[in-house]
Amino acid sequence: MSDQEIIKITLPDGSVRDYPKGTSGYGIASSISEGLARNVLSAQVNGEVWDANRPIESDAQVKLLTWNDAEGKATFWHSSAHLLAEALEALYPGVKFGTGPAIEKGFYYDVDLGDKSLSNEDFAAIEAKMQELARQKNEFVRKPISKAEAHDYFTQKGDEYKLELIDGLQDGQITLYTQGNFTDLCRGPHLPNTGSIKAVKLTNIAGAYWRNNQDNKQLTRIYGITFPKQKELDEYLFQVEEAKKRDHRKLGKELDLFTFSEKVGQGLPLWLPKGAMLRERLESFLRKAQLRAGYQPVVTPHIGSKALYETSGHWEKYGKDSFQPIRTPDSDEEFMLKPMNCPHHCEIYKARPRSYRDLPLRFAEFGTVYRYEQSGELHGLTRVRGFTQDDAHIFCRTDQVKEEFLRVIDLVLYVFKTLGFDEYSAQISLRDPNNKAKYIGSDEDWEKAERAIIEASAERNLQTVTELGEAAFYGPKLDFMVRDALGRKWQLGTIQVDYQMPQRFGLEYIGSDNQRYQPVMIHRAPFGSMERFIAILIENTAGQFPLWLSPEQIAILPISEKYSDYADEVFLTLQDADIRGFVDHRDEKIGRKIRDAEVTKVPFMLIVGEKEQNDRMVSVRRKGEGDLGSMSLDEFSDFFQKEIRNNLANFS
Repeated sequence: MSDQEIIKITLPDGSVRDYPKGTSGYGIASSISEGLARNVLSAQVNGEVWDANRPIESDAQVKLLTWNDAEGKATFWHSSAHLLAEALEALYPGVKFGTGPAIEKGFYYDVDLGDKSLSNEDFAAIEAKMQELARQKNEFVRKPISKAEAHDYFTQKGDEYKLELIDGLQDGQITLYTQGNFTDLCRGPHLPNTGSIKAVKLTNIAGAYWRNNQDNKQLTRIYGITFPKQKELDEYLFQVEEAKKRDHRKLGKELDLFTFSEKVGQGLPLWLPKGAMLRERLESFLRKAQLRAGYQPVVTPHIGSKALYETSGHWEKYGKDSFQPIRTPDSDEEFMLKPMNCPHHCEIYKARPRSYRDLPLRFAEFGTVYRYEQSGELHGLTRVRGFTQDDAHIFCRTDQVKEEFLRVIDLVLYVFKTLGFDEYSAQISLRDPNNKAKYIGSDEDWEKAERAIIEASAERNLQTVTELGEAAFYGPKLDFMVRDALGRKWQLGTIQVDYQMPQRFGLEYIGSDNQRYQPVMIHRAPFGSMERFIAILIENTAGQFPLWLSPEQIAILPISEKYSDYADEVFLTLQDADIRGFVDHRDEKIGRKIRDAEVTKVPFMLIVGEKEQNDRMVSVRRKGEGDLGSMSLDEFSDFFQKEIRNNLANFS
């Protein structure tokens, strides 16, 4: 075999192996072990995910992807979306297809069924057809095709959605994939064949506008998930049921935390007294931490003039998608509901001259902002139209950026640790070097900002992934992802470095040499938004909050009406000790009162009857533990405060 027929493959462990030109990821896996060959789903070739059986024509770095890799799961689920489409075409001739990507858990396909409609009752037949087709072990065959050929194929098929997608593609970038009797426009990658798909579950139906545009037709979005083993599907479905029990919408109603009103408007939460207390505790916790860290509180209006957002650049980048105009009597004035706080904070900085001695300046605000989310995308507190950000903006010198970034990382991790989010990772979001028109600012500023984030993350030993193209239009960012008690991943805190907005607003400070300089701006929000953070906190704790955070920490339960006055006295005494709760004055038996307090997750129950009243005591019960014995009010107060201190001891 000549040298020209040999290519060098570098594996993740650094080893280099020789293979014939045209070998595939599957071929490489087979040369390593039969077990790996059985499990390989796709291959990462020079950073790009390919079909496992796609020929590799030149030297390359190759990583073989299995079910244990996120990219391997994505290949599995994207292939499953094609299997769903094949089943739908067999069962509903004439169906037209939009797009069918993999998502974090499973996949979906947007379809146009014409005058037909689907419901959950149709799922069983579609699942059965998918499994029948999967057992045929049909190969996924990739075929590069010209734009004209692709256009001809889907014109004959009569699928206008695929034709619209083709119009946005260029020759040399178009591929078809065929498995069995189904062919789709797709860039891939896909599994070697359908046989790996052993367990299938369709999970939901929703409406989705074609290409996310309300002016387009609404398609039917079918969600599903698949696994290589039935056991894994069973475990997933069990986890889904557990998640339903923890659903913040369900618990929020049961615990009287928040509600929604159609008359107020979709996506605009109303905080009930208990929920308001929970919010206030969280805000107080972060305010204290921020004051210790040198932040200064500010307050800005809920609206701003259009000119403010034109200056910041947000209007040009987002326009009507983010801004809701406010009608005013003067037609020459244009005001918008505030979708972000940063332009207002720039104007606060600009309110008076600044010196290098003033920096860093750290302005913090729990600022409520408004963004119009489509009604189909609203979801409890996690996707709303009005939300409060724990927002802050740090104005600093260039030489202070890294140190300030490190301080913000420490604050975010302090928040996560205190509130029980022990599993987290971070995403470094950089600009796409191939699409610089999407961003504002010079290459030099971007390089400095990106370097500061990368170095600070490494210095704090954060577990990070880097995503190109995910930066904000004005600067790179570090987004924090947490895993909750069910292993689900959520994006919460964010930190962003911004050289552009200070320039656009003409922000300056006088340096030690008496010259004018532009500050750097760091945007940060450890919670992200109060609404989403509380939703995730509810689900992570199943509504059983840490004692210091519980809206109602005690329930005082008089055995009968005769002891109501003493119960009220106990309530007032403990309230003075900053212990929050209520007296249950209902005409119910004590057993019912205890059960109801347990159901609403009140940490402590204080029972008062004749003996307690005579001895000036309370009988203490703890949720999930039962009777703790009798205590005087001073003893209980000391015991309670010790519990709070123990709860927070590791985090202060």
